[in-house]
This record gives sequence, structure tokens and C-alpha cells, in this order.
Amino acid sequence: MPSDRRLALGFLTFVPDHGGPQGPARALEDGLALVELAEELGFDTAWVRVRHHEPFLSSPMTFFAAASQRTSRIHLGTGVIPMRYEDPYRLAEDAATVDLLSGGRLELGLSNGIPPVAATLDPIHGASERGFAGEAQHRIAALRDAVSGRAVGRTDSGYMSVPAGSDLVVTPHAAGLEDRLWYGAGSEATAVRTGTQGLHLQVSTLNTEETGEPFDVVQARQVVSYRKAFTESGHAHRLEPRVSAGRIVLPLLDARDEREHRGFLEGYRSGMTADGRPKDDPASPIRFSSIFSGAPDSITERLLADAALREVDELVVVLPADGPVEAHRRVLTAVAREVAPGLGWAPAP
Repeated sequence: MPSDRRLALGFLTFVPDHGGPQGPARALEDGLALVELAEELGFDTAWVRVRHHEPFLSSPMTFFAAASQRTSRIHLGTGVIPMRYEDPYRLAEDAATVDLLSGGRLELGLSNGIPPVAATLDPIHGASERGFAGEAQHRIAALRDAVSGRAVGRTDSGYMSVPAGSDLVVTPHAAGLEDRLWYGAGSEATAVRTGTQGLHLQVSTLNTEETGEPFDVVQARQVVSYRKAFTESGHAHRLEPRVSAGRIVLPLLDARDEREHRGFLEGYRSGMTADGRPKDDPASPIRFSSIFSGAPDSITERLLADAALREVDELVVVLPADGPVEAHRRVLTAVAREVAPGLGWAPAP
């Protein structure tokens, strides 16, 4: 990270629904309790993954509305909302409401989404003549207008309580939210576009470009190029760019940790080569980050050697998509107490 800033620490959860008699209600309660624990441990941000039509969190703003009333300090972020199928104006209303309820703690992370899902989701949510990425970027632009308080329409004859000849804006307005918009990029090109647009940058455990170089080296270049584009596009005078990077971090303190994470570790590693290429599609440009597991001192040493992490402002601990909530609680506790302090992080006051 830049040497003159404090490293921030976040975590990311899918809020998995394990089924059972309590089902999704239990999953939501477990997720809220995890956010509360993270605040107690001093984490800076609780991020959630957004998944539709899967047994994971699909409605992040309602989840955050609840979390905002059970916490007082920790920021609440989406990592990320796939905008191809979102209504930008409804999302802006919900996001502003959450931001006001939380006292300005929402971090709104966005992305285009995953293009291959169009074959499944277009028949449900509607096709677009703009194409997948074009439609997503159109909706992101509309969302930015909405959260900034800019007019999104005009009424000539009067609309409800709005007089004729008035601009229509999205309400409520949350001052400052427009400066807490992020984009999840996976390539240098999308990182540069993010900088040009003046958004904060999220990089994750996935790169969507193949250069033959190590994962962290490629990602470090994405971050450097992003910061350059952000500055050259004139955004630095109004806003300091922020970058977060996700890494799967699993401290194994005892036999219980090894037992609970064994299935995830074996499944993750068996599906890809040692350098992060999917074994079922070795020609794919997609590359995955390795898992940082083992003894805390060893994890800290490996994280310090990660080229990309030296360029970012926040480390986001990505929890396995599934798994028992108690195992996830142990991960957060071990990271906060035994890993992150060695990276220069200190708990938020």
C-alpha cells in the first residue's frame, strides 16, 4: 500500500444458506453476527458478495439496513453488484437509504457482471440491444447520476407533489455517497477505465487476462495503471483514489481448523494448476490467486511478498463461499489478532 497511509482491513462473505429448518433466516442472522464480530475485532469494512438465483445473499441493501442498526463504525460494502440486471434508480434509492441509516458507511461496489450468464438471465430479466457490457455501463452511468442528485428527468405538467417544470431527482439524497462508488476490475483495461471514470478500484482473487506473469505481478500493474488513469483524468483534485484487494486467507491454528477447511482447500487446489489456471480450461485467460493458508507467521510473510498488496489501501479477507459460520468466525479472529498486525494494520478505534 502507499507508505503514507494506514492499511485498512476488510472481509468478504457470501452469506451462505446451508439449508436446514431455519434456512435463509438462519443464514441472514449468521451473516449479521459476523459483521458484528468484525466490528468488535476492529475490521474496517464488511463486504458482501451478491448472487442472484443461488443460495447466497441476493439483496445486499436490505441486509445492510439491518447491519447498520447493529453496528456503529464498520463500513458496509458490496463486492460487487452486477449491474447488467439492476434497476439503477431503485438501487440508488435503496443505497441512499442505507447510507443515511448507517451514518455514511456504505461502500457501493459495482461491476458489469459475468457475460456468460446472459444466456440464462436475459430470458428472465430482459435482453438489451446495447449488449451485455454496454447495458451494464449504461446502468452504472444512470446510477451515478441518481446518487449524485443530478436530474434524471423533468415533469412538464406536474407530478404528484412536484410542481410543473421541475427536475426529477432520486430521493433520498445521501451526501457523500457518490464518492464511495467502486468498480470490480479483472484486467488492466478495465482498471484503466475505472480510473478514467473516477471510481475506486476493487481487485479480487480473479484476473481475466493472461500475460504469463505471476498473478500478483499482473494485478500490481493493474493497480498502478488505475492510479495513473485516475490522476491523468483529473479526478485526484476532488477525491483520493482507494484500492482494495481480495485474498483468501485461512489461518490453520489447530486440527479443528485443518479439518473444517480441508474440503475447501482440496477442492480449490484440485481445480487449477499451481499457477492458478483452471485445469478444465487451461487455455482460458482467467487466473486465480493462490490461497494463503497455514500458520499465521507464514501467511503474514507471504502477504508481505505479494506485489499487488504493496500497492493497495485495503486487504479484504475473502471467506470461502460456503462453510460453517463458526469456522468463518475463527478466521476473522485469527486474522485480526495474529496475521494483520504483521502487515502494519491496527484495529480501528
